[in-house]
Amino acid sequence: MRNTVLILLLAASTVAASAQTPANPAPAPAKPATAAKSATAAKPAVKTGATSAKSAAPAEVLPAGVPVIKGPKSTLYSVALRYQDDKVGDGAAAEPGKLLKFHFTLWTAGKDGVKFDSSLDHPGQPVKDKDGKPVLGDDGKPKLGDPQPMPMIMGQGRPIPGWDLGAEGMKVNGKRLIFIPWELGFGAREIPAAATHPAVPAKSDLILYLELKDVSDAPQAPQRPSGGPAGMHPPMGPGPHPMPGAASAPPVPGAAPGGATSVVPATPKPAPAPTTPAAPSAPAAAPAPATPATPPQPQSK
Repeated sequence: MRNTVLILLLAASTVAASAQTPANPAPAPAKPATAAKSATAAKPAVKTGATSAKSAAPAEVLPAGVPVIKGPKSTLYSVALRYQDDKVGDGAAAEPGKLLKFHFTLWTAGKDGVKFDSSLDHPGQPVKDKDGKPVLGDDGKPKLGDPQPMPMIMGQGRPIPGWDLGAEGMKVNGKRLIFIPWELGFGAREIPAAATHPAVPAKSDLILYLELKDVSDAPQAPQRPSGGPAGMHPPMGPGPHPMPGAASAPPVPGAAPGGATSVVPATPKPAPAPTTPAAPSAPAAAPAPATPATPPQPQSK
């Protein structure tokens, strides 16, 4: 009996202990894998009843007398003349027809570009004393003045078109870097090397640094001497520094608009062919002596 009670108590305590011990929680059900976001379906393009054609450009209004030509326009030249102002000037503005004076440095563009010429590399005129005599230096040679700026008349396409066009808007004391495409530089011609400058290959882009030193009125063109060759237009006064390749006259007044630039060597004209002297004409034949007339014979009676 006692043993039975002990067994029952032991069983009851075992049941109580097992009731106090929390049962291991069942593993949570695995969350279903998150479905990848589906790509947003592109909305179907709404088709219109008919695709509208591009509207034609309005016809250009032409002055009276200009012929109307059908068909597209073709572009002959499309080049960019770019610049950067290093310093904005504060003096007189460069204007067409004015005489401008620049200090300049010109390079060929590209990784193999070299300096072509600079006004700063050319000393000025000899320094003279009050009596007009040259001042000698320590080496016994005449002293030379400061480099002189190069003169040009704005609006004539000289010394090269990109220079003339690229200086637009500058003012005295202004400094500007201009990037010149070959079409506005020396063109398709090659500039051969000389003692004062290197060669420039054909179709070379250029880089030009300008400093505008002075703006003034251009002097009046002198009258062409009567009896001179037609088409001659003498330059209006010498300049201190013509660029390499220039003719004897610097690029100052007298240049014809759109003419050859002063920096491009002039193409020598072929010498005229020697004139073959005409062969001397044969002397005229001496006239034949006149035949004396036969005297009339007396008639017989």
